[in-house]
Amino acid sequence: MKLFTLILVLTITIHSFQDSKAQNMQKTSPAILNHIAVYVTDLEKSTDFYKNTFELNQIPEPFHDGRHTWFSLGAAGQLHLIQGAKGKGNFDKNEHLCFSVAAIDPFIEKLNASHIPYEDWGGTAHSITLRVDGIKQIYFQDPDGHWLEVNDDYK
Repeated sequence: MKLFTLILVLTITIHSFQDSKAQNMQKTSPAILNHIAVYVTDLEKSTDFYKNTFELNQIPEPFHDGRHTWFSLGAAGQLHLIQGAKGKGNFDKNEHLCFSVAAIDPFIEKLNASHIPYEDWGGTAHSITLRVDGIKQIYFQDPDGHWLEVNDDYK
């Protein structure tokens, strides 16, 4: 009987230690980005815009209701477009999504070919912002007015 009691106490102690260790690991693990959701007025138009402008890979979405498009953003997570916005928004440039490319000039050529206007941070059309650390940036809007930054901080 003493051996059974010892085994029982030892088992409870080990499980308590493992549960405590798992809880501590969960508390100290940093959060990671899962997805960014963008509310859009015309899902087809926005899907084409993001797919063609950024060459994003579309991935399956679980709803299959014609109101969602999901894209992979690689290790950064996912971009979810959701149909339902009532109209084009008036968004502040400070609230933007940023994508990095290997070189800004070929990306600008793509924007020009698609007749997508871009500007620098100050709002000067067809201009590039040069950050103090040497990174080049441009800004433009998606079909719903959401601001987008593209820079050459590609790693």
